[in-house]
Amino acid sequence: MRKPFIAGNWKMFKNIKEAKEFSEEFLKLYVPSDVQVAICAPYTQLSVLVDSFKGTGVKVGAQNMHYEDNGAYTGEISANMLKEIGVDYCIIGHSERRQYFGETDETVNKKLIKAFEYNILPILCVGEKLEERDSGREYDVVKTQLIKAFESISEAAMEKLTVAYEPVWAIGTGRTATPEQANEMCGYIRSVITELYSEEIADKVIIQYGGSVKPSNISELMNMYEIDGALVGGASLKPTDLIEIVNF
Repeated sequence: MRKPFIAGNWKMFKNIKEAKEFSEEFLKLYVPSDVQVAICAPYTQLSVLVDSFKGTGVKVGAQNMHYEDNGAYTGEISANMLKEIGVDYCIIGHSERRQYFGETDETVNKKLIKAFEYNILPILCVGEKLEERDSGREYDVVKTQLIKAFESISEAAMEKLTVAYEPVWAIGTGRTATPEQANEMCGYIRSVITELYSEEIADKVIIQYGGSVKPSNISELMNMYEIDGALVGGASLKPTDLIEIVNF
C-alpha cells in the first residue's frame, strides 16, 4: 500500500538561519501521520535540517547530485557526500535542471543508478514542454524520459522510487494543468512502469504531481486515484502553507 508523500522543494531560497527557523516553526505544527514528508533544500542547509528533523519522521532531501563518487567536477556534490550528512532523498532531473543546466535523460539515468547505490531515495522528475503537449506528443515524451531513466535499474530499486510529474507547459505560461490532466498523466506513468517491469512493481512506485501545488488545490489533487503525493515549490517555503498541504 502506497503512503501519501509530500516533498517540499525550496529551490534557491533560504539561508541557514531561515532554514532553522522554518524547522522550528514547522515542528510546532507538525503531527506525524501516514503522510511521508520531506524537505529538499539547498546544499548549505542540509546539515542543519538533518539535525533539526532527527527523530521526527520528517526527511531531508537534496535538489541535485553528481553521478560520480569524486573527481574534477567543480561545484558538484556527490551521493556519498550527501549520505555522509544523513540526507534521505534527492530530486533528480527536475525540469529546471534540464532547462537551465543541461540535464539529459542519460545523466538522469546515471544519477538514478548512483543514488540507489548509496541508498539515497530518488525523486525522478518527468514532464513535457508546451510545444510537446500542443503537438500531441506529451505521452511519447514522458515515455521516452522514463525508458531512458530506467535503463539498468532493477526491480528491487524501482520499489524505492518516487516519480514526480511536472507539466512544464503549465509553468510560467499562464496555463494550468487540471487535476484530471494531472491524474491522467500520472496514470499513464504507472502504465509505462507496468509495461517495463510489472503491475506489482508499478503499484509500489509513488507518483507525485508537481505543478503549482498549494493549500487551495491539494485536496482535489489528492482525491485523484493515480496521484500519491506532491512535489511542492513555492508553497513549501512557509511552514503554515506546507502544514496545510501535508494535512490535506
